[in-house]
Amino acid sequence: MTETKRRQRGNARADRRAKRERSTRASVPFITRQIPTFELASEEVLALIENNADTVLETIGIDFRDDPLALNLLKQAGASVDGERVRFPKGMCREIISSSAPAEFTQHARNPNRSVRIGGNHTVLVPAYGSPFVHDLDKGRRYATLGDFENFTRLAYMSPSLHHSGGTLCEPVDLPVNKRHLDMIYSHLRWSDKPFMGSVTHPDRAQDTVDMAKIVFGDDFLDTHCAITSLINANSPMTFDATMLGAARVYAENNQATVISPFILSGAMSPVTIVGTCTQILAEALAGICFTQLTRKGAPVIFGTFSSAVSMQSGAPTFGTPEPSMVIFICAALARRLGVPFRSGGGLCGSKLPDAQAAYEAANTLQSAMLAGVNFMLHTAGWLEGGLAMGYEKFILDADQAGMVEVFLSGIDASENGQAMDALATVGPGNHFLGCEHTQANFETAFYRSTTADNNSFEQWQSEGALDAAQRANSTWKKMLDEYEAPPIDEGLDEALREFVMTKKNAVPDSNI
Repeated sequence: MTETKRRQRGNARADRRAKRERSTRASVPFITRQIPTFELASEEVLALIENNADTVLETIGIDFRDDPLALNLLKQAGASVDGERVRFPKGMCREIISSSAPAEFTQHARNPNRSVRIGGNHTVLVPAYGSPFVHDLDKGRRYATLGDFENFTRLAYMSPSLHHSGGTLCEPVDLPVNKRHLDMIYSHLRWSDKPFMGSVTHPDRAQDTVDMAKIVFGDDFLDTHCAITSLINANSPMTFDATMLGAARVYAENNQATVISPFILSGAMSPVTIVGTCTQILAEALAGICFTQLTRKGAPVIFGTFSSAVSMQSGAPTFGTPEPSMVIFICAALARRLGVPFRSGGGLCGSKLPDAQAAYEAANTLQSAMLAGVNFMLHTAGWLEGGLAMGYEKFILDADQAGMVEVFLSGIDASENGQAMDALATVGPGNHFLGCEHTQANFETAFYRSTTADNNSFEQWQSEGALDAAQRANSTWKKMLDEYEAPPIDEGLDEALREFVMTKKNAVPDSNI
């Protein structure tokens, strides 16, 4: 074969691949759910869990550690405080939450067209969070750097079915612990214009997040509008520590959103049973959400949960199994009954590679969250190795699944075009629909086009390199980064952000705590 023919054949393959990868769907800033939620638990079971959670709050209590301000606030509101143990009279938390916490709210983005609605019948898909390692097919597993963080910020920005920039997309361990949050928040604000999550590793870092958001949005705007969501994990079982309480206080005082999210590994950090785990989750969430509302009435808040199971043989966390999915369904229903948005789910897996285990486990969790009615789906894309690694290829494969979630939740088209009666009448018995006018008018948007799947003949797949899904995803993320263009930002705002970061970094020495 001549060099010219080889080049022509290669160009043809590239063109076909580009057509397959090109999305024909219009990008939406968030999903408005058009299908019902699946209700797993009966009214009797949900009422039982609510009653048991109230009993836990009243008789066992929740520890609020090393935070006298929180203890005093809760005591003044009517809770019983014994040292750091707080016990809540029956119904106290629910009454405070129901009287003030918003059922849904808007998180505003730097680009107003990308603002998201959280709660109600809306779903926001968010990248994975918190991994100290990253993984790709070329370099394998390694510690994450700021360069990796910026890469994932750009990939999330370019992924049409991810509605949010996320938070700690990976932990840039090449930077000092006490300063890396500045670079991460700058990355979200500069290299993306989607909504983002703030730092929670210290109250001062939460305040830095708020101050940087004020540079972009303005002080007055931020006092009356939500522009930041933050993840506040309970130290399960039944404990909130000073770091999380301090960060939650900063965000609530500034009218910014908190995701109050018990972090549960059932069998180790909660009972091994589904009802017992849901009881503990609800009790912890009620206590934490109540704290935010006492801090500032009406501050936006999300009932969150991260629930997995541990292997009874090894003690290692497991993912994609039936029991955590049941917890998601039950807790989603409990959040709806409480009247606040719900966070859970995503593409969770324990696999170390973007392989079949990763796909099966992620799909099980992703689809459970989709059907349960999760409003804020953290860890939608990129999660590997139980959250220890953020995977480049896994991110692309998960983002493709996110597109499918978006289509499914959009519901059924029962319009005149969707009924296709003209097509049925035109084609008639014994013929095919490939060439009819209705098919021609709809073929580009009729079916979801996967950006990662290969559905061609064996011969064509082989001629294009016989690549598996992870290998195709490897090419995709590199292509996306090559084609990335930063969203515009006012030069004065960018300069002010950079100056803030530099001033803060120069004010204190580097520290790894």
